[in-house]
Amino acid sequence: MSDSIFTKIIKGEIPAHKIYEDENFIAFLDIKPINPGHTLIVPKEPIDYLFDLPHNLYAEIFEICRKLEPGIRKSTNAVRVGMVVYGFDVPHAHIHLVPLYAGGELDFKLAKMADSRELAKIAELIKSFL
Repeated sequence: MSDSIFTKIIKGEIPAHKIYEDENFIAFLDIKPINPGHTLIVPKEPIDYLFDLPHNLYAEIFEICRKLEPGIRKSTNAVRVGMVVYGFDVPHAHIHLVPLYAGGELDFKLAKMADSRELAKIAELIKSFL
């Protein structure tokens, strides 16, 4: 398997506008932002799926998000900073932190009212895997 674009950024093979780095993680601005200041937090270990991160790294990535949020919010005058885990665009675990101003930027307009019976079925199915 070839290196993802994130692995190439971590190795310094591709430039990035880094805003944070430590021994386990790197954070840099997205080159195709939803809004200016859109930041990606990426573990240096090339794990594809966020929920496959070892417990310590899983907890640490969320602490880094919390640490970076005030700087992103204040520097962009955002009302809030949204957090998105999408995971299909690059095969390397990452979290998006997106400055938000009025809502709708993450496009929740596509959400539709769900049938209560379907919700109950899905809830039970999820619980069966926990």
